[in-house]
Amino acid sequence: MDADKLRITEKVPEPTLRRLPWYLSNAKLMRDNGEIFVSSTQISKETSIDASQVAKDLSYMNISGRTRVGYEINDLIDELESFLGFTKMHKAYLFGVGSLGGALLRDSGLNHFGLEIVGAFDINPEIVGQKINGIPIYHTDEFENMMSKSGVNIGVLTVPINIAQRISDKMVSGGIKAIWNFTPFRIRVPENIVVQNTSLYAHLAVMFNRLNLIQDKDQ
Repeated sequence: MDADKLRITEKVPEPTLRRLPWYLSNAKLMRDNGEIFVSSTQISKETSIDASQVAKDLSYMNISGRTRVGYEINDLIDELESFLGFTKMHKAYLFGVGSLGGALLRDSGLNHFGLEIVGAFDINPEIVGQKINGIPIYHTDEFENMMSKSGVNIGVLTVPINIAQRISDKMVSGGIKAIWNFTPFRIRVPENIVVQNTSLYAHLAVMFNRLNLIQDKDQ
């Protein structure tokens, strides 16, 4: 198997996938500053990630740098965006139009990273039938009918934790293939369903713990 085919078939480690968007952001900043080439050493300095790790992460992509020069910056950006799926628009439905759900509907920046929320679902009669940022809000009971003609395969979960599992089950039975879970509840889904947990509370807990450790050392 040649190198290019290996890159396509080899499963990329999740830590690598988490780091690649950092490389992309830094490469864009460097391009804005007039850089034409960027090396793994430069990316390392900007991200505080070891240069050998940067090089290893980038080796999963179909791009190679020049010795002592690095990667052509436009090619690197294009390859990163394509590799990460940011160049293809993925349609999604959002479930739970509370404060967090409403904020995500208002975040037009998601479109720049390939995610288009095309509809939202809730049971609150005060918001059902309304639009936020041009995105219509439907009653949750309309989900199955909407799915039959939408082509959506991603669900964004921002409901209260007491109904997180029930709504997840509803998503899966309706045809959703991937769930972006913003609740602190660990939903259970079949093995063929992709779940990405992004709990703001979990990250807060880690930050507070690290902060307490620093403060304890300073005392």
